[in-house]
Amino acid sequence: MSGTLTILQAGPAMTIQDLGRPGYRAVGLTHGGAADPTALHEGAALLGQDPNCAALEMAGSGGSFEVDEDIRIALTGAQMQVSIDGEPVAWNASHLLPAGAKLAVGGARDGAYGYLHVGGGFDIEPVMESRSSHLAAGIGALLQSGETLPLRADKGRETNLTLPRDNRFGAERVRIVASMQTDAFDEATRQRFTETTFRRDARANRMGARMDHDAEGFTTGGQLTIVSEVITPGDIQITGDGAPFVLMCECQTTGGYPRIGTVIPCDLPIVAQAQPGTALQFAFIDLDEALAAETRHRADLAALPKRRQPLLRDPARIRDLLGYQLISGVVSATADPFEKDKT
Repeated sequence: MSGTLTILQAGPAMTIQDLGRPGYRAVGLTHGGAADPTALHEGAALLGQDPNCAALEMAGSGGSFEVDEDIRIALTGAQMQVSIDGEPVAWNASHLLPAGAKLAVGGARDGAYGYLHVGGGFDIEPVMESRSSHLAAGIGALLQSGETLPLRADKGRETNLTLPRDNRFGAERVRIVASMQTDAFDEATRQRFTETTFRRDARANRMGARMDHDAEGFTTGGQLTIVSEVITPGDIQITGDGAPFVLMCECQTTGGYPRIGTVIPCDLPIVAQAQPGTALQFAFIDLDEALAAETRHRADLAALPKRRQPLLRDPARIRDLLGYQLISGVVSATADPFEKDKT
C-alpha cells in the first residue's frame, strides 16, 4: 500500500471499476466492469500503467477527494468540471494531486460516466479476479462520503499529459449486428427501426438503457412464446410496450424478450455515455464489417500511449512548477554554430 484517498463527498452512484470479470457467464455473472472501458484505456495511457487498474467510476457527477501523500491522477470519460484547491484543471489529462489538496469533481457536461484514475490503481481485494463492483450481483457497493480507499504503489512519474477526445461523446450513429430474433421482425419493422431517431430515456443504469421515440412500438409475432436464453451486453431487447432496451455491462445473463439486434462492443460506450434526451440511430452492419470495426478499435486503444501530448499550462498558475524540466539543452550566445569541432 502506498497511501490513501479519502472521499470527502461522494456523488450519487460512485463505484470501483476495472475491465470486469470475463468467463463467469456460465455461473450467472455477466462481465460487468466499467460502463465505458475506453475511458480505462485512456486513463492507463495517461499514467503509463495497466488498463485493468481499478478506477473510480462516477455516474452523473463526481465528488470531492483528498490524499495523504502526493499522487498522480488522470481524469477521463464524460467531461466534468474539476479543480484542485479551487484551481480549474484540464479533463482527459493527468495531474499531480498534492497531499492535503482538495480535488473537486462536478457534474457531467457531455456524457454520463466520468473516471478518476490514480497512479498504481486502488488497492482493493479482488473478488473472482476483479476489483469491479457488480451491484446487481451483490459484489461491492456504492462508495460513500467519509470512506478511505487504499492506493497501490505507483511506479510512474509523468504528469501533465493529455489525450485528444474521440467521437463517442455526442455520436448519433450506433452500429448493430443481427441477433437471435432479428429475422422474427418483418422487413418493414426492421427498416422502421433503423429509420427511427431514438432518444436515450432517463431510465438507464449499468443494467440497461431505454430508448424513447414518438412513433408506435416495435413488435414481432410470437414474442410471448420465446424461451429464456443467453443474452449479452449490447443486445437490444424489445419489451412488452414495444420500447427497445439496450443491455449494458451489468445486464442479466438470460432473458426472454425478443432481440432486434446487438450493438457491437466498440459502439456500446456511445450508448453508455449518452445523456438523457441524446439522439441515437441504429444501423445494421454485417459481421465482417463489425469484426473490422472491432479490430480497428483495439488497434486504436493499443496506440493511445503514442497519442499523449504535453498539457500546455500557464507557468504563473502551475503549483508544481519546480517539478518541470524548464531547460532542455543549453546553447552559447557567443559560439559559432557553423564552426566545426576542431578537437
